[in-house]
Amino acid sequence: MTQTLRDADENGLHGTPHPPSRVRWAILGVVLAADVLDLLDGTITNIAAPTIAHDLGGGTSLVQWLGASYALALGVLLVLGGRLGDLYGRRRLFLTGLAGFTTASVACGLAPTPGILVAARLVQGAFGALVVPQGFGILGATWPRAQIGKAYSLFGPVMGLSAVGGPILAGLLIDADLAGLGWRPMFLINLVLGGAALFAAARLLPHDTGDRTTAVDIPGSALLGATMLALLTGLIQGSAHGWTAFPVLASLAGLALFAAFCHRQRTAPSPLIRPSLLHNRGFTSGLVLGIVFFAAVSGLLYVVSLFLQQGLGRSPAGAALALMPLSAGIVIASIACYRLGRRLVLIGFLVTLAGTLHLLALVAASGTGPWALVPPLFVIGLGMGACFGSLYDVTIGDITPAEAGSAGGSLGAVQQLANAVGAAAVTSVYFHSGGGEKHATTVSLTVVAAITLLCCPLVRLLPPKAPEDRHH
Repeated sequence: MTQTLRDADENGLHGTPHPPSRVRWAILGVVLAADVLDLLDGTITNIAAPTIAHDLGGGTSLVQWLGASYALALGVLLVLGGRLGDLYGRRRLFLTGLAGFTTASVACGLAPTPGILVAARLVQGAFGALVVPQGFGILGATWPRAQIGKAYSLFGPVMGLSAVGGPILAGLLIDADLAGLGWRPMFLINLVLGGAALFAAARLLPHDTGDRTTAVDIPGSALLGATMLALLTGLIQGSAHGWTAFPVLASLAGLALFAAFCHRQRTAPSPLIRPSLLHNRGFTSGLVLGIVFFAAVSGLLYVVSLFLQQGLGRSPAGAALALMPLSAGIVIASIACYRLGRRLVLIGFLVTLAGTLHLLALVAASGTGPWALVPPLFVIGLGMGACFGSLYDVTIGDITPAEAGSAGGSLGAVQQLANAVGAAAVTSVYFHSGGGEKHATTVSLTVVAAITLLCCPLVRLLPPKAPEDRHH
């Protein structure tokens, strides 16, 4: 038995030899490049939204939809994308998703109206959901188990640097105004970056046939997508244009669709979320905490960017550079190694709360000089970074190995959906607080602080430790 496992590790999946070392590293580079593209395009509108709205019109609704639409499509389809990769083959889905993502990026860059831009962002997120889930499966099929840890260890730092680089790249490209195109090159650049990644992927990724017996819950995905789209439409249109009949009806339709989605998950033969997970108190607590906390901090990032540009008059590049301390804090905390279980989650919440209250005090007192925002933003970043990995690591502490795949996909999808809801909800507070930018920012930060504070006592509902911590 031991020899069989050793042979499987050396030869790869189904006896196919692993590719040479240099090819494996090249495949890792392709997977990382695709994930970096996804993360860059998920964060660039944090900085670019005011400029795009000023250029195309669309007002506050466009500002809210730019980030929410991408995260909505990505979150809704992430689990489905993973299942489709199992069904039709990861290489095929990776290439299809990357080609579609690149094409949608060009459509974003050429969009003449707000409606077309938002639609292109939805398509971009949908194709991104086909790419992202395939990466770890591709690496698992091409790297020996004994060495794959080296590959996985690069994801944290690279993704952290991408989170820093996305807003900075957007700000620099907007300020550079290449060929008089303003904000458009930050999407059009994907024609080069995505095209290069697609060419490399077509040459390097191994062929696989998929498993035609894999069950895919298309109706469940459709219901979830319709639910989130209806709820976000109601929230954004209601906050931007008043709560007339349309946003109210959209919100009610969203609630009805959510009830239908829940019924589907209880009755579907292969649901998106395994019913046993929802009976696990630790998992459901982590799921709810993840939705609430990630929504709050996603909204916070948008509000701080708006305040820097509209309240303090900084350029897009200046706003991006001002957010670097926050990004640096996320990177530092994310790559640090702790084994504190749910205590680290609580520490992360408290540190985020402290940084938010410090920032709130500075804004309220007009103490927002060039360097004054550095300490609170860095502290907020440290708190967010401490939570990003640890919250979901701890959430799966009590699940069985058979539930791991469904749990991981569900948590990743929930984080993206929380980003969509948070960007829409907290910016709605910002735009409708009245009294100018300072007052709007003060109210928004107060809401974020209150939400973070409410999360703290709920940490005790989580499992004490992540699964790997139980062996130490």
